[in-house]
Amino acid sequence: MTGKFARFGGAALASALLVLTACNASGNKSASAPGAETWSEFRDDFLDGYFPLNPTFAVYQGKHEFDGQLPDWSPEGIEKQAAFLEKTIADAKAFDGAMTDRERFERDYLVHVAQGQLFFLRDTDFAEKNPAFYVGALDPNVYIARPYADPATRMKAFIAYAEKIPAVAAQIKANLKLPLPATYVKFGTAGFGGFADYYTGDAKAAFAEVKDEALQKRFDEVAGEAAAAMKDLATYVGSQPGTTGGYALGADKFSKMLLTNEGVDTPLDELERIGEADLKRNQDALKAACATYAAGATIADCMKKMNADKPADGPVAEARRQLPELRAFLVEKDLVSIPGTEQAQVEESPPYNRQNSAYIDIPGPYEKGLPSVYYISPPDPSWDKATQDAFVPGKKDLLFTSVHEVWPGHFLNFLHSNRADSIFGKLFVGYAFAEGWAHYVEEMMWDAGLGNGDPETHIGQLSNALLRNCRFLSAIGLHTKGMTVAESEKMFKDQCWQDEGNARQQAARGTYDPLYLNYTLGKLMIRKLRDDWTGGDRTKWKAFHDEFLSYGGPPIPMVRQAMMKEDAPHAVF
Repeated sequence: MTGKFARFGGAALASALLVLTACNASGNKSASAPGAETWSEFRDDFLDGYFPLNPTFAVYQGKHEFDGQLPDWSPEGIEKQAAFLEKTIADAKAFDGAMTDRERFERDYLVHVAQGQLFFLRDTDFAEKNPAFYVGALDPNVYIARPYADPATRMKAFIAYAEKIPAVAAQIKANLKLPLPATYVKFGTAGFGGFADYYTGDAKAAFAEVKDEALQKRFDEVAGEAAAAMKDLATYVGSQPGTTGGYALGADKFSKMLLTNEGVDTPLDELERIGEADLKRNQDALKAACATYAAGATIADCMKKMNADKPADGPVAEARRQLPELRAFLVEKDLVSIPGTEQAQVEESPPYNRQNSAYIDIPGPYEKGLPSVYYISPPDPSWDKATQDAFVPGKKDLLFTSVHEVWPGHFLNFLHSNRADSIFGKLFVGYAFAEGWAHYVEEMMWDAGLGNGDPETHIGQLSNALLRNCRFLSAIGLHTKGMTVAESEKMFKDQCWQDEGNARQQAARGTYDPLYLNYTLGKLMIRKLRDDWTGGDRTKWKAFHDEFLSYGGPPIPMVRQAMMKEDAPHAVF
């Protein structure tokens, strides 16, 4: 989930919302300062206004002059952010300076970014209800795990951050109107409570090497105060029983969300049919693979057999072995260009961010020479042992998670986006573009020969595809069709053959991350664009992949319009 995929990453709406957190206490600069005569001036003026209003996003992109700053989540601060975005949209649409085709594309890109962010501020009650609105922007991992400066400098930045936590926690507490949906209660108590443990635990340990007694003393003071504030917030969120409903956006808002964020105006009934068709396609492929791999067994037992093949030394060690092999496969098959020599590290995810089994943190475009970290989550310790054991992925399931997160998924996507011609391509990689690409390449790698036809490998790929199919259908069901969380969980288990722990997590996630249908949504749009652009010629896959990734990460219908030379952007599946 991943700013951009934690910088974005499988980390859901929390990370998507990282780019739309409310403004800080600084003044609200106009999106288009007086006298901006060229598009580049307009764009740069927008960014100069945007970064101070979104300091956490700025830090994750590598703008460390904003270190330690946090958003102003007062009602006035949230209103300032919405007003800034509204002015941005109006000014960009009214801009009448001379523009090249590339600049017009960038202008439309900017408008989509602003419209998508504005939707969550104006059209939802997420600030009053959804802890995911806050959790991503509170993440201090950049100071702990990203070596952009020496430890003492980063420790001072963390202290500045922690000093602001009590006031920010009070703002969040004032905003959240209880009772919350039960899934929000669990997410909020785990997220906010996890921060409390992290401040005085892993964060403290990370700076143990700093031999400055005064700095260490100040750290202990502010970390303790911040932890107390977060524990109080977590207690408040859990102080009333959660409601069974209250999470649904409704059909009209769900459709508007897809249009403003992803440029998709396909009717919901048609989208549901498209999702059901892809689910059946993958179910049929799984049945065929299981007939070879586990002849005579049920599909559920076939999946259990695949997931029983677990790495003896754990998924982190296994993923570390997988990454060089996946990169070598890409090179051997010549599937896509690999710019640069960067590599991704693999670590266990921190305790405050374990809502998903895996995600990646990728340094932003203003950082230089820093590692990306692919995080893998351990099971929830509150689960029974059987559920915990089932949660740990089998080797082939994990293989396609590694494909998704690193080679050639998110990590490669951002190697390209960080080199995009457009600064917007570097900064604003959209949810459907990033997750669609990462999901698309899972099937693409299997089709290109990963696993050499081995049915267990195919089942690993299909397990990931089915997970995303059920996300797609759950998002539509939970938010527009009256589906309950229990019904979603049952669908993950019965239709997509997910284990108990994953089914529980994923059904809950759909309530607070309504855009998690974007994995399948993006994949289907990319696959259709590839087939149309290449005319079915596989020798053109590399050229297609390089061209697609060069745009950075705008709504996929915009990319389709540019690559297919169409008159207007539209979604095609």
